[in-house]
Amino acid sequence: QVQLVESGGGLVQAGGSLRLSCASSGRTFSIAAIGWFCQALGKEREFVAGMRWSGSPTYADSVKGRFTISGDNAKNTVYLQMNSLKPEDTAVYYCAASRGGLWSSPSGYEYWGQGTQVTVSS
Repeated sequence: QVQLVESGGGLVQAGGSLRLSCASSGRTFSIAAIGWFCQALGKEREFVAGMRWSGSPTYADSVKGRFTISGDNAKNTVYLQMNSLKPEDTAVYYCAASRGGLWSSPSGYEYWGQGTQVTVSS
């Protein structure tokens, strides 16, 4: 089993920044990739960014140039740096771990954190 814990969400004004963290524990050696997803009220969960421990990260078009995903292997932690935030970025953000690879679909991930709320005011 793998446990994931997100932190770093909050309330920020448009144009501001937040850094989310996703700390993993348990059988972390089984993780092939980590993805960040967001789910706004009344909408489906959407892919935001993802990375393998080696290789180039992947981003949704809506966040390219604004968000950066990175990882610290020693801490088993993945970060999502979010800059130039917009009101439409408001959502619950989840990190997820995949044993099989990097996917943009939530169904590709076996483990999920509890989520952290990000609210961007205009």
